[in-house]
Amino acid sequence: MASIAFKIVSPERVVFEARIAQVSLPTEMGEITVLPNHIPVVSNLAPGEIVIQDEKGVETSLAVSGGFVQISGDAVTVLADTAELAHEISEERAAEAHRRAHELLKAKAGVPDQDYARLKVLMDKQFARLKVARKYKQRGTHPGMP
Repeated sequence: MASIAFKIVSPERVVFEARIAQVSLPTEMGEITVLPNHIPVVSNLAPGEIVIQDEKGVETSLAVSGGFVQISGDAVTVLADTAELAHEISEERAAEAHRRAHELLKAKAGVPDQDYARLKVLMDKQFARLKVARKYKQRGTHPGMP
């Protein structure tokens, strides 16, 4: 069975590395799913969820805040600004951070575009973390947990 060499790294660590069956990624142009023998692609990542499926069909989910993905041959490399496995995310802390970011964004109405953009990126990051945490809390499992 064909597989893909997948690696996701952040400035702090190698977050996940394995041979996988497929991966779905949030890009700025929309979500893409990469299967073996995918065409070469380089793209910006958008804040959101990466879903990895191993060769047995087991899913692992991560929250990313942005970065880049390179697809080349049967290899996918993600350079993420930040990346967290689902089981590493505290739903309560993510919800509180999202609430604070949203309040800051509302309070900064009319501020320079650059400041607004920074706050929007922060809010998008926290929303992605919250979404991943809630999704796997509802299932009662945390795929990718050691």
